[in-house]
Amino acid sequence: MRILASLALVAALLSGGAHADAPERMSSRDIGRYLHTLQVKPGMGTGPASPSGFTGDDSCRWANDGECDDPRYGTGACQQGTDYSDCWRIVAGTEDDSCRWASDGECDEPGFGTGACTQGTDISDCGDVVELRFRTDACETAFNGVCEEPGIGSGRCAARTDRADCAGRDRPMTINDHFFGHDDRVFMNTAVFPWVVVGEIHLDRGSACTATLVGEDVLITASHCIHDNGQVQFAGRFETGFALPGGPRTARIIDYFIDPDWDHARFSGTDEIDNTDWALLRIDTPLGRELGFVGARGLVDALGNRGAMRTDLYQAGYSWDTGAHLSGNERCHMTEIYADGTMAHDCDTTRGDSGSPFMIRDGADWYIVATDSNFRRNPNGPFIYIAARSENWIEYLEDFAAGRLGRQTAMRGGVKPGVAAGPDPLIGK
Repeated sequence: MRILASLALVAALLSGGAHADAPERMSSRDIGRYLHTLQVKPGMGTGPASPSGFTGDDSCRWANDGECDDPRYGTGACQQGTDYSDCWRIVAGTEDDSCRWASDGECDEPGFGTGACTQGTDISDCGDVVELRFRTDACETAFNGVCEEPGIGSGRCAARTDRADCAGRDRPMTINDHFFGHDDRVFMNTAVFPWVVVGEIHLDRGSACTATLVGEDVLITASHCIHDNGQVQFAGRFETGFALPGGPRTARIIDYFIDPDWDHARFSGTDEIDNTDWALLRIDTPLGRELGFVGARGLVDALGNRGAMRTDLYQAGYSWDTGAHLSGNERCHMTEIYADGTMAHDCDTTRGDSGSPFMIRDGADWYIVATDSNFRRNPNGPFIYIAARSENWIEYLEDFAAGRLGRQTAMRGGVKPGVAAGPDPLIGK
């Protein structure tokens, strides 16, 4: 999602400390926005009790981050027995409401919730998602309608990697992933057009987003994907066509252009400039000559609001929970069109899908009409998931492709161009 704050600020918020730029009181969702987008996992407190038969310590680098990482019960990011404080409630079966944000009407666990509570301390709000913890759809045969996990299926898939087929596709509306009550995703064939040109950018600082070829050597993605703490950090590589004979095609990212009105701090803290969350990237190899590329169309400008909302959308991205597979939606729709150049949708996107394309098909041709961005708060219901429409950047595409625009172009948004930082894992979308 959005890159919202530094580790120091989050630590202060969680410890109750003050910060000059922070509001005096923050909701669990506000804190969750910070936690989901940090580059390192912060400590989130420990539990005092000890379950019978479960021992260990907190020597893992991810210990005390609120999420169980023991390979027997959790994510597997830690060695066995080195994430005791995050795991003991789950192992003991003694989950409770000890978090300060418990019973506030929204799940605050990491992953499916806001991330403001340690797992197992917000059971009243998170009970509906407990069975989905630590499960993914990363198996090669996920989404085929057949449960293939060991013990409950054929065993073709590893344990906990065939979630939709073994646990069903229904999802609680309170989930902090974009499934709208039901996960409708399927795997896309990355050896065929247009999915062969929907790839992934891996930035040198350690984060990843989805990006799409819209020219021989031009990509479109989300601007927040190439920003960190107010600086542009675009250096990295683009990979696409993972199912092609000979393996994926790869190129280095060498240039970028963002909206002249982009302001990282304003985007992170408000909903006022979501329409500027796009970035054109240039790569050093014209992969589009071999693979092709999709076009861009201003769907709302062409068809009006009603026509645009009736049009079938095709979306695909490299979601956090589908392993190396491109997953996506067929025939989802815009649900609301906003005057600021954004739209809301009902496509099942999640972390990792930032920058992913929303496309339409016109005969044999494909066009991007929006790119995945972020969410907006909705006090009366589930989050509203936002994409930046192509109308915001189509006017720049020709000049950028021709080399007349790039990072040397003056920007008014106050973004400080920078160089890539050292690799760090990025949590969040």
